[in-house]
Amino acid sequence: MSGIVLNVDVREQSGTGAARAVRKTDAVPGVLYGGVRGAVSISVGKKELTKALRSGKFVSHVVTLRHMGEDQPVIPRAIQYHPLNDEPIHFDLWRVEEGSVIEVEVPVKFVNHDQSPGLKRGGALTIVDHVLSMKVPAMSIPEAIVIDLAGLDIGAVVHASALNLPAGAKLTERGKDPTVATIKGRMAEDAPPAADAAAPAADAKKPADKK
Repeated sequence: MSGIVLNVDVREQSGTGAARAVRKTDAVPGVLYGGVRGAVSISVGKKELTKALRSGKFVSHVVTLRHMGEDQPVIPRAIQYHPLNDEPIHFDLWRVEEGSVIEVEVPVKFVNHDQSPGLKRGGALTIVDHVLSMKVPAMSIPEAIVIDLAGLDIGAVVHASALNLPAGAKLTERGKDPTVATIKGRMAEDAPPAADAAAPAADAKKPADKK
């Protein structure tokens, strides 16, 4: 759970005109879908919704919808923004039923950069996927998939199979074992060949030219 609670009102009317009337009250219209109760028109205060969006934990996370003392876990599915001022103007939520498995996109987070020998030697972290698509139990959606860079040297490749996913989660990426990130850079130069290093010593043992 994200810890976000939305206090909503149920709208008696739907449609463009009703949505416009809601916006005039400094609220944002929305629709709640899913479950046996079907679609319900709702609204939430613009400030409350904007605060939830800015938390970074709203989209693709389970939040709590509260109406007249009743709580319902939901997951945001779509947010529409005004093309000029980028303010939210409509949102869609989906009811989360017990045992629901949902397909979401989860960001990837890298830690312990300072403990990577490859990065210390000037290597560069190349991120192939900044977010990962996965099917995961609704109540177990992680805020991020954490990848530990400690001990990784130049040439290291992080595959999806090495990720620590929540129980019951499954990646929906294409391919059997896609690459998530690599550490690229020049490896340490090889030491001079032994023959070259021994050449001066061999020359020193040559007999002096006879006069």
